[in-house]
Amino acid sequence: MSIKNIPTLQQLAVQSLLSNQALAISALEPMPTNFFPPLFKEAFDGRHLGLLKAMVAAWPFACLPVGALMKIPDVEALQAVLDGLDMLQSQKVRPRRWKVQILDLRNVHHDFLGVWTGPQEGADSTETGSEKQIGRDLPRYALRPRLKVVTDLSFRFQLKEHQTCLLQWAQQRKGSVRLCCLRMTICALPVEIVKKVLDIFHPHYIEELELFTNQVLPFLGHFASCLGRMRNLRKFHITQIYLSTDSVVCPTLTYTEEKCAIKFLSQFSKLNCLQHFSIHGVSFSSDLMKQLFRCLKTPLESLCITLCQLSQSDLKHLSQCQRLCHLKHLNLNGVELSELRPIHLRVLLENVADTLQNLELMQCRMKDSQLSALLTALSQCSQLTRANFYDNNLSVAVLKDLLQSMANLSKLTVELYPAPLECYDRQGYILVEKFTQVCPELRDIVTSQRQPNTVVFATRYCLECYRRCVYDMESTLCWCWQ
Repeated sequence: MSIKNIPTLQQLAVQSLLSNQALAISALEPMPTNFFPPLFKEAFDGRHLGLLKAMVAAWPFACLPVGALMKIPDVEALQAVLDGLDMLQSQKVRPRRWKVQILDLRNVHHDFLGVWTGPQEGADSTETGSEKQIGRDLPRYALRPRLKVVTDLSFRFQLKEHQTCLLQWAQQRKGSVRLCCLRMTICALPVEIVKKVLDIFHPHYIEELELFTNQVLPFLGHFASCLGRMRNLRKFHITQIYLSTDSVVCPTLTYTEEKCAIKFLSQFSKLNCLQHFSIHGVSFSSDLMKQLFRCLKTPLESLCITLCQLSQSDLKHLSQCQRLCHLKHLNLNGVELSELRPIHLRVLLENVADTLQNLELMQCRMKDSQLSALLTALSQCSQLTRANFYDNNLSVAVLKDLLQSMANLSKLTVELYPAPLECYDRQGYILVEKFTQVCPELRDIVTSQRQPNTVVFATRYCLECYRRCVYDMESTLCWCWQ
């Protein structure tokens, strides 16, 4: 056995305690504090449930980050932890070592043992903006719960066993435990179950919310009252998902659906912390889009409207919205712009020129005349670090003008451009030889003024250059030259 493999005295002591659960439980009271984290981890990994329950009740730190150990949900281990909390709170005489204030079920700590290498500061590390706000809202004489449970929840199609276990436990202890769900993802979950969940984990704690539903309405209509109570929501993403279909079509809403949408969008006036908003595959009428932008109460940092149908009037509302004048991220990927006049998009770019860092205009089908109208505004975006123009219909001449306009943007590090139209034949297949001749000439326009980190010219998918392609993670782009 090498010296590196010799166990430490602490490791030997932990293994000895694990071999005798009764002895380990009796030793918790006088046990040195630094023994708790390694012993707890071994008890959790080895499913020593009786010891686990006892250790939760005797935990000598303010925070118990169990989520760091739950890489795979374990109902029995979770139940043992919850039973330990019950045992702790049921004791009439407070234990001498009772310090635990927070049960953190989020998987935010990469190394459970590494959490304890520095000084413990109690609840400060998990006190979020939403919780501080709720604390201010409570009257001074209110008896605040002693224990706080912090978690992220992801519901996909149905409740899983460990989620049901936690929700049932939390429902029965609403009066004695403060329940905080900071990030919530809901995917095709019936709205009745969603309402029950939000009755347990109060909406005002939620800071990030993702909704995926195949029936946007009446879901949004029923969900409206819940959204209005999310006063600390910072990030909101909603996606229309399509089940059992080979194509994605952005539908317009019926009259009944629009009435539900009005109810839903009106709640945005109550979201005083919203900074990031994203919709994917959902198309509202122009009147609804106008209402949405009017209801925004705080300046957005990022706006994503992807795979949606926008009208000329929608772009006008975008350019006139004062809450969008400080955007750092603008994403209009998949929005068909080929038949729209670019004047309002140009105004929007001019409004955000001093703050915009990321611009995504992929698969917008813009033509030469449209992009040419944006060149002056693009050249003023001095903070831009990433720009994506992939899959727009541009000629070599206009692409050169675009590169020339972007060449003076010193902070730009990632640039994605489409292969020019001249590099395709009449059937839409890439002319590889023509493409490889044009790309160096285009790149030289940029490198003559600055040294870029990444400049990519991407073709549409083609069989001719299949062997020369390097695909990205989603296999959506064909990188023929970099």
